[in-house]
Amino acid sequence: MNELYQPIGTLPGVGEKRAQKYQKMGIETPYDLLFHFPRTYIDYTSPVRIADTENGEPVAVRCTVIKKLPPSFIRKGFSLYRVAVSDGISEMLLVFYNTPYTYQAMKAGEEYYVYGKLSGGFLRREMQAPQVQKVQDAMLLQPVYPQTTGLTSAMIRTNVLKALNILEQQPFETLPEKMRKDYGLMPLMQALHEIHRPADTEMLLQARHRLGFEELLQFQLGTLMLRHRADSQNAPKMEQTDLSAFYSGLPFSLTKAQKHAVDVICGDLCCGRPMNRLLQGDVGSGKTVVAAAAAAFAAANGFQTVIMAPTEILAQQHLRTFKSFLEPVGIHPVLLTGSAKAKEKREIKTQIASGSVQVLVGTHAVIQKDIEFSALGLVITDEQHRFGVAQRAALAEKGGFPHKLVMSATPIPRTLALIIYGDLDITILDEMPRGRLPVKTFAVTGGFRERAYGFIKEHLDAGEQAYLVCPMIEESDVLENVQAAESYAETLKAGAFSEYRVGLLHGKLKPQEKEAVMAAMKAHEIDLLVCTTVVEVGVDIPNATMILIENADRFGLAQLHQLRGRVGRSSIQSYCILVTDSRREDARERLKIMSRTSNGFAIAEEDLKLRGPGDFFGHAQHGMPPMLQAAYSSNIPLLSETQTAAKAVIAEDPDLSSPELRSLRTAVLQLFAKNGENGLN
Repeated sequence: MNELYQPIGTLPGVGEKRAQKYQKMGIETPYDLLFHFPRTYIDYTSPVRIADTENGEPVAVRCTVIKKLPPSFIRKGFSLYRVAVSDGISEMLLVFYNTPYTYQAMKAGEEYYVYGKLSGGFLRREMQAPQVQKVQDAMLLQPVYPQTTGLTSAMIRTNVLKALNILEQQPFETLPEKMRKDYGLMPLMQALHEIHRPADTEMLLQARHRLGFEELLQFQLGTLMLRHRADSQNAPKMEQTDLSAFYSGLPFSLTKAQKHAVDVICGDLCCGRPMNRLLQGDVGSGKTVVAAAAAAFAAANGFQTVIMAPTEILAQQHLRTFKSFLEPVGIHPVLLTGSAKAKEKREIKTQIASGSVQVLVGTHAVIQKDIEFSALGLVITDEQHRFGVAQRAALAEKGGFPHKLVMSATPIPRTLALIIYGDLDITILDEMPRGRLPVKTFAVTGGFRERAYGFIKEHLDAGEQAYLVCPMIEESDVLENVQAAESYAETLKAGAFSEYRVGLLHGKLKPQEKEAVMAAMKAHEIDLLVCTTVVEVGVDIPNATMILIENADRFGLAQLHQLRGRVGRSSIQSYCILVTDSRREDARERLKIMSRTSNGFAIAEEDLKLRGPGDFFGHAQHGMPPMLQAAYSSNIPLLSETQTAAKAVIAEDPDLSSPELRSLRTAVLQLFAKNGENGLN
């Protein structure tokens, strides 16, 4: 059997303990390790002179060891090792802490590359805890990998080298030779070598291009295969129905964009082929009422609708909203979530199977295998980027092939949307409901925090409400974020906002606790809600007019726009205050863009330019490939190129069944299988 697909623990030098750490990162085999790409590289190709360096800036220096100073044993368990080096003109000290092996390996008179930050003054420069390579053995572009506790980048480099050795003996290729020639792509085996051990920057760029091309190609092939399969199925065919009773029951009139969206969707529901449509609109554009109209249309035709939201908070909110829209026409939506009691779940499932539930609202609980629908005609998923492609396929296959409507308030540039949602048609709500005012946005430093607090208090005194989004620590460390939120709330309660009702909301609260907090906020039993990004999507409190976001530089534009969308949901003027002390130019540019415009699609275009497609959704994007290499090729031509290639392949061979596409088909199936059993199996 191919060694690349054996358990990672069988790779020489890994062992049981290290294997567990790899598994924690989702790396199960040497094959997976080959596709665990470096996040960056330490560049030793242009070393600098010691005299030309600035304190605090990481640099590479080529130097010779002059002498090794005797070790200093500061205290029990803490040792200091120092090595004096020279670049031929200037000298400095290398300082190592508790690393005797590096110290012992360095020899007087030998040349080394060292990398780190310098400190000290003119007479004595130091580089503390540097990375060290012998000049004769050096990797001039040294990969730095995403890692976890107890698994260093150096360990990963060593293990990757072993996996590359196996690849030499058992090579493979996924793209047909003609496609590689047509698009100027290096062979996969060469690309994997160059991404992990690049010969130079030019070869690295070629490797990134090849791997980025393939990542985008595989994803687009998968979505096009899903679309081709769906298009070949029969869906419930509905008849045109009068929705005037639904419209007259609404407390407002629909915009032209909303009416057009309803007409398009109802037309799809009547065509007999499965609808696969993305309803995309900026925050507050009124997607939910369009979805409710579609549910009313389906109910009038005798079909059930299910609405899936990514969180229980959002599901609860959808229940309230859909009830307000649908109960005037005699439709009573029902909620099903994972936290419901067993007896309640059984009763709801029985009602779903009997057909007495016309509209079901829920979380991922609605795609469990034991839920059977009587006549499921329409599936609606909200904030689709929180679900995987395979998850929407799983829901859509409940009871055959019902129609599928996907809603997203995350503005996506059209070029990127056509690729990410390659299996969907797209309808955009580009008109805001009457009376909505753009949110005024200001970016300030921490020095203005007290003034910002005073501004918020003025609005609280006027009977309005506010959010304070607590400082982000690290996105991966949920516990630290929770602790930050808790301490932030306590500080505000005891200090600046001691005279106000301060609430707290974070992701570690139980669903019932979250719901209780949001209910209190909606009932205006809370004036100021301190929260993490759990409020990012969908939470609707029209009386909330102020949001202050701490450490705003830590967020991408799309996420900042989502957070800002929690206010400005009524006719009252709302404000967003972005607090940051970052001096980074890219961070400042992002906040300038936020202050300049409230148009989500304009922001999305800027976000694409700044960050590239690979990181557009951050880590929350389930069901998509990591696009680590595509992120380096943020140009639109690569996106268009892979789209053209994918369409050409599918037009000629929709199932990728020909011998030259067999490896590519396997890769596509593996990609989609990672996100659920109903992907492309």
